[in-house]
Amino acid sequence: MKTANARYETENASRYLQQLCKHFAHKVKVEYDSHSGHAELPPGPARLKADENALDIEVTGPDDEGLTRAKFIIEDHLKRFAHREQPDALTWTA
Repeated sequence: MKTANARYETENASRYLQQLCKHFAHKVKVEYDSHSGHAELPPGPARLKADENALDIEVTGPDDEGLTRAKFIIEDHLKRFAHREQPDALTWTA
């Protein structure tokens, strides 16, 4: 399994975490509260943590292709939910 992490600086981290998890829960198993979340995305699990300053994201995939897909899923949805902030692309680290 491959893993990548990103941090999105925002004062609305908890709100975005909850929006992402509620949205994903329509299709996959999700567990979350206002500060942490876990979603069983098709490529692999995503873990989210929110604090007062940022949303920390960890995605996992079985290979490079799956990891790229997981990153796209999170990034695409976050851009939709955070559209008022006009987020740039996330910077992912391995």
